[in-house]
Amino acid sequence: MYKNYLLALLSGILLAISWPTDGFPLFIFIAFVPLLIAENNLRQTNKKYKNLHSFLTSYAGFLLWNVYTTWWIWNSTAAGAIFALLVNSLLMAIVFQLYHIVALRKPLRFSLIFFVSIWIGFEKFHLNWDFSWPWLNLGNVFSEYPQWIQWYEYTGTFGGSLWILWVNALIFSAIINYGTNRDKKYLVKRLLLSFSLVIIGIYSSLYIFKTYREKGTPFTALVLQPNTNPYTEKYAQSNTTTSNELITLMDSKMDADVQFILAPETVLAENTTFDKFYKSKAYFSLNSYLSNYPNTSLITGISLYKVFNKSVTPPSETANKFTNTNKLWYESYNAALCIHFNHKPEIYKKSKLVVGVEHFPFRSILQPLLGDVMIDLGGSVSTLTPQKEVSVFKNPTNTLIAAPIICYETIYGEYIGKYIAKEANFLAIITNDSWWGNTQGHKQLLSYARLRAVEQRRSIARSANSGISAFINQKGTVISDLDYETKGSLKGTIYANNTPTFYSKYGDYIARVAQFVAIIFLLIGLVVKKDYTD
Repeated sequence: MYKNYLLALLSGILLAISWPTDGFPLFIFIAFVPLLIAENNLRQTNKKYKNLHSFLTSYAGFLLWNVYTTWWIWNSTAAGAIFALLVNSLLMAIVFQLYHIVALRKPLRFSLIFFVSIWIGFEKFHLNWDFSWPWLNLGNVFSEYPQWIQWYEYTGTFGGSLWILWVNALIFSAIINYGTNRDKKYLVKRLLLSFSLVIIGIYSSLYIFKTYREKGTPFTALVLQPNTNPYTEKYAQSNTTTSNELITLMDSKMDADVQFILAPETVLAENTTFDKFYKSKAYFSLNSYLSNYPNTSLITGISLYKVFNKSVTPPSETANKFTNTNKLWYESYNAALCIHFNHKPEIYKKSKLVVGVEHFPFRSILQPLLGDVMIDLGGSVSTLTPQKEVSVFKNPTNTLIAAPIICYETIYGEYIGKYIAKEANFLAIITNDSWWGNTQGHKQLLSYARLRAVEQRRSIARSANSGISAFINQKGTVISDLDYETKGSLKGTIYANNTPTFYSKYGDYIARVAQFVAIIFLLIGLVVKKDYTD
């Protein structure tokens, strides 16, 4: 029995040491094999609690993976970290247990097709529900090696997940068949097939990487990195002070060639309404500075709110109630603001919100039971209101159209395709991931942005509060960056591309097919009588 737990832990180790940014992704192609062997061992026994042991072994392996790769959540919230690690591991174990149930009733080939499809289906589900946390979706594992996955412009990250799971399933089935039939030729053929799938995937991508030429019109952008401590400085600082600091950072590298400037997420952290900000000294300073550069647009993060004085009932599901005041309701926004001289600022409100920090999941059910348990990261702890549809920022003096992407939104591939549908020709990422300290957290988030560059074939300008600010080309290569905890600015030339990719048009079609297959196979596996013939 202990052997099976050790096999599950080996899978956890292989998954962990595959993960960016300090891992090597080749291990991912064998990472599920020990766990699948452990499940097969348990399935063949007649022990009374084999179903329970199957669940516990997988939970142990997945917990090890989650803890090793995302422990850094602890730096911002201990309770949130414990919840995320335990629950995400639990969800993975439940998915694997569904495979175990089907494998008890159906032959090997059937159950492995179900395993591949249910795992991809789970990853798709994890992108869209209230507890969304797709950080460990398998296709993300190649983010430090974009030269291996240039075909993501056709498949998105789910092409990577399918690749990984398919190879793991082939290797596992080869081992099981050899254990039953002792057919060395069959074993060698299956292992060679698995190896060939890995090599073909990598080398076809390397060819695309070598031959791809950046598309579109080159332009110059400037990203700012103020390096303000979010726990001790940022939310105690006025917007006027912050705007003056941003102007100083701009001035160090600014010239007439710069067409877009990016400042980090919620860098203007003094909570205000849009109308008040529009009349403030902070806005006047920024607008006056841009009067010297009439062809330049500035995208900056800002904390905003809107008050509903006359509303007795909540104006929306995400509205918050004032306490100890005559005013009743308000909505809070984590927003991107685009300022262009002599034009009224445009606003985009962050839509993909961080669970427990910006978004109260299943609020109507859980809030009456738990009360206000939002996680305090030094700023507003109210539920934020998202924007229903994405919007883009157009520079009114040229053809540049920015996709304003705020922090956590970076990890949602199909979602970012919605900006492309609105003709965005480059990705403008603003983020404040300083909460996690100098850990793998902020490094992984930057790394995942490289996947978005490949999927959409869009260059990226990225402004991070404490780093790492960077420019990324359409092949997912970081062409320049600013070190973590460095105050400064970075100027670079990137391309504005107007051509959508296949993935931009069709999104997560692999995952949608996988979900359909998983449902059909699950129903067959549960309803149709046992069948052990292959």
